Amino acid sequence: DFLCVSLVNGFIQLRYNLGDQTVILQTLQKVHANGKTWHSLKAGRVGNEGYLDLDGINITQKASPGMNALDTHTDFFVGGVSSLNLVNSMAVENEPTGFTGCIREIVINNRELKLTATDPKGGANVGDCDGTACGYTVCKNNGTCQVENSGFSCSCPEEWTGNTCEQSIHCSQNRCRSQALCIPQPTSFSYTCVCALGWSGKYCDSKIQFFIAKFVGNSYIKYRDPYYGKRDLQYSRISLNFTTNQTEGLIVWMGKGEDEDNDFLAIGLANGTLKVVINLGARISVPLIHSKYSSCSDERWHFVTVVQNQTCIKVYLEEELIVFEDIDPQRKYTALNYGGICYFGGFEIGRKVNIVTTGLFQKEFIGKIKDVVLFQDSKKIQLMKAEGYNVYNGNDGN
Repeated sequence: DFLCVSLVNGFIQLRYNLGDQTVILQTLQKVHANGKTWHSLKAGRVGNEGYLDLDGINITQKASPGMNALDTHTDFFVGGVSSLNLVNSMAVENEPTGFTGCIREIVINNRELKLTATDPKGGANVGDCDGTACGYTVCKNNGTCQVENSGFSCSCPEEWTGNTCEQSIHCSQNRCRSQALCIPQPTSFSYTCVCALGWSGKYCDSKIQFFIAKFVGNSYIKYRDPYYGKRDLQYSRISLNFTTNQTEGLIVWMGKGEDEDNDFLAIGLANGTLKVVINLGARISVPLIHSKYSSCSDERWHFVTVVQNQTCIKVYLEEELIVFEDIDPQRKYTALNYGGICYFGGFEIGRKVNIVTTGLFQKEFIGKIKDVVLFQDSKKIQLMKAEGYNVYNGNDGN
């Protein structure tokens, strides 16, 4: 498998192969070869449908039905490769050559790559395209960079301040405490504090304890399993109680939640019914949706257990078996390598559920979660001792 974006006779070309055929897309317009004009380029695929967008002009093309996962398991190369022999002959139109020009602001699956001298894994013959202390996006939020004898300075728009215009003026005098996040509210010339786990109050200055976690939206808990290294990952299990009045929401995501390569086990709601999704490898996500029972969005407590026995998945609701399926009779991948990370309710602030889960779940969870048990552990995990924000005490009955 491969995905390649290249410059061919002045046009941008996208080629990808998911294992059964090579799809080729090419822009309608050429790029400027004057070395001064910056172009905005977006390229990628959703399933087997590719898209290519150059400066706002978009084209798409769908492959014939078949493979829909990109299975590469290689490093990501920008501008060239360590050896041109590595390039698949179908990935380029002519003999492969390295790119000559400037590249900036590369975003892969909504995460920006840091194009510095130290962050990449390796490289060669790459220099600074800007040549000054200003560089690119040194000044945030549309600030204007000016080269000074001592380096640079930023001239900030009226609603931003700081050395690099990184801070909202509404948060410059904020009273948020206890590692809370300050979220500016420009329309009201104010701000709100998003409290770290274990704190509440307008300014997050009240210490709280809870056994029932209450998610109010824009909330998450990130728990690191201390016993992950000792787990038999061919036989995973998680159980918990939840209650909500929402028809959509991600309840738990066992996995790193970083890119398509990572295994995961996810539980959530879709149209009010329970939805479980498993990925044991090869980026083949298998949704298991239960629709026989009435809605789980009835504000009652529901007890759910998911058991993974190699490729056999069992889902219990109220201790009754509702799903029993072998997701891969060939037994190609049998272990849930979830990295020892469990997300509850959503992901870090600013990471949207529908984007991280590639549309498997639509929004964060709003409701309550309690009694979480991993594998065959004798004790419930202590959600209070994890990382998180905007999670409150659900013991009060509200």
